[in-house]
Amino acid sequence: MTFEAILPELKAGKKIIRTGWHGAELYVKYVPETTLDGLSMNPYFVINVTGEGYTMFTPTVCDILAIDWAIVE
Repeated sequence: MTFEAILPELKAGKKIIRTGWHGAELYVKYVPETTLDGLSMNPYFVINVTGEGYTMFTPTVCDILAIDWAIVE
């Protein structure tokens, strides 16, 4: 799938991954708008990496143009 096609699935709560990644990446998740210390926090992406837990994820140009995105069951 393209990033454009999978983005609505990501926003709906699905976990996604690029099948071309062959490392420790488990999946990407969308975190909706929330609050932190009483202040608004914009939505963001996180990636779950084996042995590291979650970290912030910003798709690269290569990620946005890739056609190997898939939903993680």
